[in-house]
Amino acid sequence: MRRAWYPAVAAATAVGLTIRIVTVYGRPGRIPGGDTYSYFWGANLLASGHGFINPWLFKAKPPQHLIQQSASYPPLFLLLLSVVAAVGFKSFFAARIWTCILGALAIPLAAYTGKEISGRRVGLLAAVIVAIYPNIWMNDEMVMSEALSPVLALLVLLTAYRLWKQPRPTTAAAFGLSVGLAALGRDEMVLLAALAVPLILLARRLAWRRRFGLLGVAAAAVVVIVGPWVGYNMARFAKPTFISTGFGVTLASANCRTTYDGQLAGYWSMPCALGTPGLNSHLDQSIASSIAQNHAIRFIKAHLGELPRVELLREGRAFAFYRPIQQVYLDGLIETRPVHWAEVGLGSYYFLLALSVPGIVALRRRRIPIYPLIALGLDVAASVALAFGQTRYRTVFEVSVVLAAAVGADAILRAAGNSLRRRRDGAGHPGPLDGSEPLPSADPVLVGQTVG
Repeated sequence: MRRAWYPAVAAATAVGLTIRIVTVYGRPGRIPGGDTYSYFWGANLLASGHGFINPWLFKAKPPQHLIQQSASYPPLFLLLLSVVAAVGFKSFFAARIWTCILGALAIPLAAYTGKEISGRRVGLLAAVIVAIYPNIWMNDEMVMSEALSPVLALLVLLTAYRLWKQPRPTTAAAFGLSVGLAALGRDEMVLLAALAVPLILLARRLAWRRRFGLLGVAAAAVVVIVGPWVGYNMARFAKPTFISTGFGVTLASANCRTTYDGQLAGYWSMPCALGTPGLNSHLDQSIASSIAQNHAIRFIKAHLGELPRVELLREGRAFAFYRPIQQVYLDGLIETRPVHWAEVGLGSYYFLLALSVPGIVALRRRRIPIYPLIALGLDVAASVALAFGQTRYRTVFEVSVVLAAAVGADAILRAAGNSLRRRRDGAGHPGPLDGSEPLPSADPVLVGQTVG
């Protein structure tokens, strides 16, 4: 398995990248709009030396070239997207291909993370699923920051499990750096820093002084990555700004009459945000965010009795348990996701969710912690509770589902193999001690944990 593992992972990566690039050629007429417009033109302006500015104002017709400092989104995706523009590939087609390449990095990362959790076969199964799973590759050709979500989530999980196995300063620093990088890609992922607490404090073989020291190392690593961006924002906006200024408008778009009742309950509505009194696109973004946030909070306070129901609807939409078919069509209408593939993705999600149950059971039996996987789901649930229910917000959680499903598939294959061996042994075939089959102690999970 060891010799064949690397070529198999490479093959899965090649297949996954091919699928992603084919989706670009399958929709050649796509033009940037909405968030995609902001990412694409924002990255081009960044590559041209304009910094992080609002592309909508700069490119307003007639060309006004107004400069407005912007932190509507965390910076990582814009930075990565600006790389191809900086070397001369400034077309939307080039941006789509480059995003597909970035998204495909999740495939080998899934292999290594699965291997770290429960052995090589689990890693290979996880890589194959990430390669072909529509809910993951659909984000890539759209040039959305969710293309990075699986990569960042897997990086956090990989370093988290290494920290659990080897709690020392280097692994604590690697974990903190991965969380900081994830926060610069999706600001809500900064909540995953809390994972360090159980990973380190439950390391019973360490003295308490050492445990708190490792927590300090992890926290310092997060600050090293996030700190410069926060400092930059504090210097260029009127109000204190940390990772992004998008929260206020998001909150306003999710808290209005339209999103509390009727067909769009639990979803969002841009007219709700645009109808905020005093909101002006030319305002300093930190001030605009504060105005929108205060307006949303006033609405929430006036409708506190309805909020629990709305929160349930938001979570139901995000995790596909409330009006999932309607959500598929909303995603197609508003975000231009391919509806038929979204339907395949929905069915695949339910299948993987069911397959993850035996995976979680298997991990518990092997005394491998499941709380890093659960933490991704809690991170999504928390961000949805503060925002609204949407399929692409679930992408981070789907990484956990894929890994747990890979463990579940491995457990089923293992049980089937053991059953077949027992039948063969009962029929008089040679037992494992004659060299025709591996010894019982040659458990690929244990080998994967102790050797590689």
